[in-house]
Amino acid sequence: MKSRRGMPVRQNIAFTMRILGLDIGKRRVGVATSDLTRTLARPLATLQVSDADRLDTVVAEVMRLAGEEDGVARVVVGLPRRLDGTPSDQTADVETFIAALRARIPMPVVTEDERLSSREADSRLSVRERDWKKRKAMLDAAAAAVILQDYLDR
Repeated sequence: MKSRRGMPVRQNIAFTMRILGLDIGKRRVGVATSDLTRTLARPLATLQVSDADRLDTVVAEVMRLAGEEDGVARVVVGLPRRLDGTPSDQTADVETFIAALRARIPMPVVTEDERLSSREADSRLSVRERDWKKRKAMLDAAAAAVILQDYLDR
């Protein structure tokens, strides 16, 4: 479909399920969600986890969100890499987590490059909130939203 000026127009298509974004950390996992049109990502929550319960906590949250009216069609997990694109110290840990997550949930799990997502999230948060402690509490969910937005934009 084209506008009167010949430019493509994005039709307002309503999907039936959201896409989740995850920023995996050792102590915190950021969770973000898309809107139903899969156009915009927004921070949702930060889960406090430990190594022992991280997978169980994330699976429980994904399944809880999947059980809501809008459901979950797919999960996007940020994959850490160095700035030059090579694997970082955290890459293997997150890849192991992703493999375990795929075995435990019924929806597809895909990866998205998360380079500089936390820096971008902090930059966006600092516009509204000057207090670092308050920003830090929101940072992981905001980073998950940056990761998810990159995926949606692609």
